[in-house]
Amino acid sequence: MDTSRVLVLCFDPLTEAMPGPAIRAWHLAQELAGRHQIVLAGTAGATRQHPRFEVRSVTDADLADLLGWCDAVFAPTSVVARHPRVVDSGKPLAIDMYIPTHLENLEPLGASGADHWAAVDHQVSVLNRDLAEGDFFLCASDRQRDFWLGALGSLGRINPDTYAADPSLRTLVDVVPFGLDPNPPPAPSGVLRAAHPAIGPDDPVVIWGGGVYNWFDPISLVRAVADLSGRRPDLRLVFLGMRHPNPGIPEMRMATSLRELAAGLDLTGRHVFFNEGWVPYDQRGAYLAEADLAVSTHLAHVETRFSFRTRVLDYIWAGLPMVLTEGDTLSEEVAAAGLGRTVPPGDPAAIARAIDELLADPPERAAVQRFGAGYRWPAVAGPLLRWAGNPVPAADRPHRPAPPATGAPGDRSPRREAVPPAAAAPAPSAPPSGPPALPIGADLRRVAGRIGRGVVRRVGRQAGRPGAGRPRAGGG
Repeated sequence: MDTSRVLVLCFDPLTEAMPGPAIRAWHLAQELAGRHQIVLAGTAGATRQHPRFEVRSVTDADLADLLGWCDAVFAPTSVVARHPRVVDSGKPLAIDMYIPTHLENLEPLGASGADHWAAVDHQVSVLNRDLAEGDFFLCASDRQRDFWLGALGSLGRINPDTYAADPSLRTLVDVVPFGLDPNPPPAPSGVLRAAHPAIGPDDPVVIWGGGVYNWFDPISLVRAVADLSGRRPDLRLVFLGMRHPNPGIPEMRMATSLRELAAGLDLTGRHVFFNEGWVPYDQRGAYLAEADLAVSTHLAHVETRFSFRTRVLDYIWAGLPMVLTEGDTLSEEVAAAGLGRTVPPGDPAAIARAIDELLADPPERAAVQRFGAGYRWPAVAGPLLRWAGNPVPAADRPHRPAPPATGAPGDRSPRREAVPPAAAAPAPSAPPSGPPALPIGADLRRVAGRIGRGVVRRVGRQAGRPGAGRPRAGGG
């Protein structure tokens, strides 16, 4: 099939103030719309419209008609737990795994002890259900791909059928990085300084794009600004997003600590400025255009190694030199290209030196923007476009067993959810003192059952008898 009808799901608001997952869904839907019929369905509200595809605000019940219409579904992680009817439809399913939510949730999001264990266990269970059910998976880097291949292998998805179909396994999991807008950013318009009148027309501005989450380290950054303020009294640091546009994601502990530190050092409103809401997506370029330098600092955390810092792509799009904590894929690429400085985790003195050096001798903005050419959305979307041109079930999916009994259509597991639903992941009575029991026992039993049924089917075929699997509903 050359032209497909693809349902693209999004679990974050498709509004003027879009977070990263909604931005990604929006742009990938736009790329798909160049070749296919697309409906972008938002389950957390949708007010934006696009001339090339339909955008709808939907409930779980609304999905029945859309699943009847489409040839394939492209959805974020947690789709199986949130919307089992997507799996029941039998339509080929591509799942976007670009955010390893279970690694993010290792940083407590307000829970502690048993509740923290339950929150992480819930995320692991949700992701494993996705990995067990998806036909094709996207991730954001080769490093992430290695990570997800390991997870798929542990769940039995790397098997003789998927290997025979494609020994490289690119038809099972492939890389689609977060992309860059192919249109150039706008010229400075004064919008940032209008929002913060205390910032003078010639003051150097350091900008933090995106939200403040527990796995980031704005604390060391603010201490670096405090150190620099004595010899750079006109230095200004602006945080672009403090209140996430998804109402289901509350302000995090790190954001509270950040405010307290800035106020305690008497920096708030003088050297440190907070945008209390979330900059509308279409205005972000105007804010970035007024900055002189961009920063992203984070903790020494396993999440860092497998992360893909989407805000860094906006920095590159705007041509900004960058100070980035080392350890993730994009920071390594930026440093190797000479477009910024990397610093060790938790080192305010190193951050201060890097900011000072880059403000004194920045790389050319045009050079930073040229580096981003390979990350533009049309350049990165190829694997998804190829899959959508011929969306078929994964090679190991001719017969799909019934969905797991755990979870329900109402389960919510958004990125950065602090505590899982009690019905989905009951907390133990006390924090485990030894190795935890596997949180995905039902899922592992289910996968083992699928592998066992696959063996029976193959033996049956060899003996001239039909296999014993239940056919996947709806065909492929």
